[in-house]
Amino acid sequence: MNFIFRVILLLLGLVFAASLAVAVMLLAAVWGVRYAWGRITGKPVTPWMASMGGRFNPRSGFERFRNAARPGEPSAADTANARARGESVVRPERIRGSARDVTDVSPKSVSRG
Repeated sequence: MNFIFRVILLLLGLVFAASLAVAVMLLAAVWGVRYAWGRITGKPVTPWMASMGGRFNPRSGFERFRNAARPGEPSAADTANARARGESVVRPERIRGSARDVTDVSPKSVSRG
């Protein structure tokens, strides 16, 4: 029984290897036909990745998720609306408050020059 099991596994491995070889040969044949057609017509043969949507950039996937974790920058409309309400753009706090809200500092005059 053990011998039959080994023979079956050997045959399955041979079938897998033969199908893999056939797939590689078909891929090589398709690539050869593309190359030959390009030589006949005089057009440059572009790599498959370039013809399937451009260059592959592995960094773009990492940047997309890294940028998603960062809080978005406020737009110009957000900045204008916050300033019109007297709020900070970074945090919704009042910029202009009454003087009685602040107890630990004293106001100083602004000198220009």
